[in-house]
Amino acid sequence: MTRPLVLFTDETDLDPRPGRALLEEAGCDTILAALPTREGEPQNLPAGAERAAALVVGYARIDKPLLDRLPEVGVIATMSAGFDMIDRAEAERRGIWIVNLVDAATEEVAAHALTLALALERDLRGSLAVTAAGGWTDDVSAVPRRLSTLTLGLFGFGRIARRFAEIAAPAFGRVIAHDPFVTGPVDGVELVTREELIAESDILSLHMPLTPETAGSIDAAAIAAMRPGSSLINVSRGELVDSAALRDALASGQLRGAAVDVLEGEPPASDDPFRVHERMLVTPHVAFLSEGSLEHYTVDPARNVLHWLRAGRLDRAVVPGTEREPLLRS
Repeated sequence: MTRPLVLFTDETDLDPRPGRALLEEAGCDTILAALPTREGEPQNLPAGAERAAALVVGYARIDKPLLDRLPEVGVIATMSAGFDMIDRAEAERRGIWIVNLVDAATEEVAAHALTLALALERDLRGSLAVTAAGGWTDDVSAVPRRLSTLTLGLFGFGRIARRFAEIAAPAFGRVIAHDPFVTGPVDGVELVTREELIAESDILSLHMPLTPETAGSIDAAAIAAMRPGSSLINVSRGELVDSAALRDALASGQLRGAAVDVLEGEPPASDDPFRVHERMLVTPHVAFLSEGSLEHYTVDPARNVLHWLRAGRLDRAVVPGTEREPLLRS
């Protein structure tokens, strides 16, 4: 039996070596490419990549022109929970399985969201600047809000949002959430409509996947409907937020601040004004990061590919594909 080829499409901030080693020990060949994340950039494939049976994807763009050059691909495994970098319709048309990571960093991302919310509400950036400049208490101008008087709103209520609600609820006066796919009761969290969520949240935290329907959800109209002086937290995808509308809302005071781990078009330009905006806290897409999560992110995509190679199908896939003959012996 010919050794199946697994193409690692791009080298991200995650080390591909553990996953490649696992696959090679199981009887696969692997290749590491450097495919781009943005449209319009050339998609240069290494020699021999056209026989790839599986892809392990970081942030690379997986579109129709690329798949046309990779006719043998039967499964795409992402190194993230999100899979918006893949042309889903094209994958479905070709019967390609798509499997993402589930629960690899739920605890970490929830903790990071809480960290951002607390740092923003307590004006941690301003206080640190006062200390660094040689000042002390009398030099602090911002007066934080009392957390127990605030409503925390969660836009999306999947695993991460539920964990965030669990650890944040004791600090906040009220926790509300909106998710069109969640209708049953949830302990300690009030499910509300989208309009109620936006209008009643003092802190609005985003926990939605990026899809054509959710892109730009937080636009000028949504921000205008928020409580004046409210805050925005985003640990999901930068493209959920209209950057121009966010900039205008921070300038006008409609939003008191924003704290984000993601920006539109990552990495942002080195001179992106959001990097140094006085009303923003920006971390470099590290909400997922911990010693515990790294093993899942680096090895689990390869494990998912191995499962497909040995079974010709996947028991858990975000996009089911066409069942095929196994390419590896169990």
